[in-house]
Amino acid sequence: MKKLTKLTAIALTVPFLASPFADLAGDTNSVVPAKPRPDLLMTCPVSGDKLGEMGKPYIFVYQGQEIKLCCSGCKKDFDKTPAKYVAKIRAADKDASAKQDTKN
Repeated sequence: MKKLTKLTAIALTVPFLASPFADLAGDTNSVVPAKPRPDLLMTCPVSGDKLGEMGKPYIFVYQGQEIKLCCSGCKKDFDKTPAKYVAKIRAADKDASAKQDTKN
């Protein structure tokens, strides 16, 4: 009976101890996530302030796009209409690419 109790305890403990490692055995053929698209805009898309004037910019990634805001306070406004601000960033990226193409 003691052996059965010990075996039961082990059988119940092993899955519990192994669960943190379950994600490590996932799909080994997964694609490595791509780097986010850089934000080339030199001003905050929300406030229009020049980045760096209020200290270090608040940087995060939204749907694969790097976003740079002048401060963390602008994040609240960004979250209300993110598509509007992402469009501003991508327009600046296109302008920068076009200027680069004319130089070459």
